[in-house]
Amino acid sequence: MYCIKCGIELSDGQTICPICQTRVYHPDFKKSDALPTYPKKAFKSEEINIRGLLFILTLLHLIPIVFALILDLNLNGRIDWMGYVVGTVVLLYVCAVLPLWFKKPNPVVFIPCDFLTLAVFLWNINLKLHGEWFWTLALPITAGVCLITTAMIVLLRYLRHGRLFVFGGGFILSGALVLLIEQLMHITFDIKHTGFAWSLYPMVFLAIIGCGLIVIEIVKPFKESLKKIFFL
Repeated sequence: MYCIKCGIELSDGQTICPICQTRVYHPDFKKSDALPTYPKKAFKSEEINIRGLLFILTLLHLIPIVFALILDLNLNGRIDWMGYVVGTVVLLYVCAVLPLWFKKPNPVVFIPCDFLTLAVFLWNINLKLHGEWFWTLALPITAGVCLITTAMIVLLRYLRHGRLFVFGGGFILSGALVLLIEQLMHITFDIKHTGFAWSLYPMVFLAIIGCGLIVIEIVKPFKESLKKIFFL
């Protein structure tokens, strides 16, 4: 008997190919206690040196910083726009590479770190441009998104049931955040218009989705019928 995928010879008692892990089945052969043709430990995929790969990724993140420093000094004779490059590279590294250094990265810890790095990056841009939008616009929005995201991750991580409640609440809070963003824009840019204009539309849309998810979670027969329809 041979594997239909990789073609190696198999014993009659084997049910899984030791090389490609393809399930073996032949209606004309009965299972026996024969020893496998190839031992299970003979084929092991080579383990990737994660530490070495992360070290290479770290060096790759340092290259644009060094290149930007050299280019900035040559063009301007001083450090001018290099801070934007450094902030972008650090933000990407913290979000994409830093969690990989840990065996079991906890998103409850790393998500706030990501938003904190983003807030520092925006604060640096605000100082560089001598703007007045960080404290009244960028920081509240970043903090609001961070709180909603972190709360949802914590609940999804530690709750076994009622996850639609979590997603529904997240949509409703996101709609409320949109209303807050419009008011913050009025304060930051000194807009004379008061009240709510454009933010009402996404707020209503998000609220409808959130309430719908909560209703689905409450009405168990409806939830079960949806699972059967969408094969969940």
